[in-house]
Amino acid sequence: MSRLLIRPSAVDPDGGGSIVSVTPESAGWTYVGFEVLALPAGETFERPAVGRETCIVLLSGHVHVSSEHGEWRDVGGRARPFDGAPVAAYLPPSTAFRVEAATGGAEVAVCTAPAETGTAPRVLDAVPTEIRGYGTQERHVHNVLMDEGSAESLLVCEVLTPSGHWSSYPPHKHERDALPEESLLEETYYHRVHPADGFGIQRVYTDDRSLDETMAVSDRDVVLVPRGYHTVAAPPGVAVHYLNVMAGPTRSWAFVDDPSLAWTRAQGAVTDAAVPERPSR
Repeated sequence: MSRLLIRPSAVDPDGGGSIVSVTPESAGWTYVGFEVLALPAGETFERPAVGRETCIVLLSGHVHVSSEHGEWRDVGGRARPFDGAPVAAYLPPSTAFRVEAATGGAEVAVCTAPAETGTAPRVLDAVPTEIRGYGTQERHVHNVLMDEGSAESLLVCEVLTPSGHWSSYPPHKHERDALPEESLLEETYYHRVHPADGFGIQRVYTDDRSLDETMAVSDRDVVLVPRGYHTVAAPPGVAVHYLNVMAGPTRSWAFVDDPSLAWTRAQGAVTDAAVPERPSR
């Protein structure tokens, strides 16, 4: 199995507990932490106060979130990740918190990154949505925590890739601390697949191909992107949803396209009817 691919430790969302967990230590990197938990109704989990800011994303269901900043009840609402934009909650660093599943249970993602002060604690219940790309590159993006000033370190978004489409396309990378051209960002992809017995495809590769992994991703798999270009495809008959978490030394999403495919970003460069000759470079 690919060293970038992490399978879920529990595939029964009614069984409770952690489904998948990524720490900086387990990933061999510095910034991004990510965990998904399944919580039957009434079940809780707690996290201590540490020097990391936290974004709690409701993949499905409702929860009550309690901390020194107060109690937020019935956070969430979707029956599944494919049903519209999420609701999330942001907590600054050095905040201990408790999450309890409301009636019906919940699937909860906990996204973290190092921070000193963070930003204001709040519920994110008006997540903006955009349609990105065109043709079979079109996908639906939920910008959970992407706005300037919305966090100190974390960048969080969701992407729904329709059946037969590509996303994170053209393949792009953010592996160098070389602003304004490119930022260094570690990234996780948490995949949900519909139908659940389907699969998606993700590729991660570098210019020199010292890293070149193409993976079939199943429901609730995580893919690590420590460096390199990356892209995702949804086969015909399968929709792929993923939650992205990014963080690095500077909170800036500045990426570079694979130069061999950068030309496909332009509207109309590729159509379903014909593929034009690739421009010379």
